Amino acid sequence: MRTWILLCLAFLFPAQYDSKTTAAQANENTSTAQTPMYTADGRLLFPANYREWIYLTSGVDMSYSPNAMGMDHSMFDNVFVNPDAYKAFLQTGTWPDKTMLVLEARMAGSKASINKSGHYQTSNLMGREVHVKDESRFPGKWAFFGFDSDGPAKQVPKEAACYSCHEQHAAVDTTFVQFYPTLIELAKKKATLSANYLKDEAANAKK
Repeated sequence: MRTWILLCLAFLFPAQYDSKTTAAQANENTSTAQTPMYTADGRLLFPANYREWIYLTSGVDMSYSPNAMGMDHSMFDNVFVNPDAYKAFLQTGTWPDKTMLVLEARMAGSKASINKSGHYQTSNLMGREVHVKDESRFPGKWAFFGFDSDGPAKQVPKEAACYSCHEQHAAVDTTFVQFYPTLIELAKKKATLSANYLKDEAANAKK
């Protein structure tokens, strides 16, 4: 399974992200709030202004499986978090209730304009996903939502592998802070690293 820091893009988005929502529909189906907003049937409204939030990291062609299948293209994964949650993390070293982390996957390009080597991010959006902490709504406090359009999304089923992977390997509060270069050292200083993550690091040090 090829994925990034949040979860199951390979399962949720086998094809390119399809954004065909009209402006009027977008106003009805998305949110500009920093906190999670839901429809009456429990679907999450997509945070339309997430690119104005705090940027945390980017990964390129990341995989958590030693037997990951290759793809015919490279992809960047960008992570953003709502500003209030970021400010709280700086103070405590962990995420507050109502945290929203957005994963944005973009196709990588290699040759265009004056670029002759390496990769850059293109306007080709491959998928988007939101990891939400809502303690009063979800039994495990956190939930994943995959968006293949601008419309509201259903929660990824709790049986999906992304939940157990995050619970077993995430550095802080079931999130992969180990891949957030500006926050991992802070988490170490605040002593908020999970026992499972510390166990993984000890095992890696012995290899």
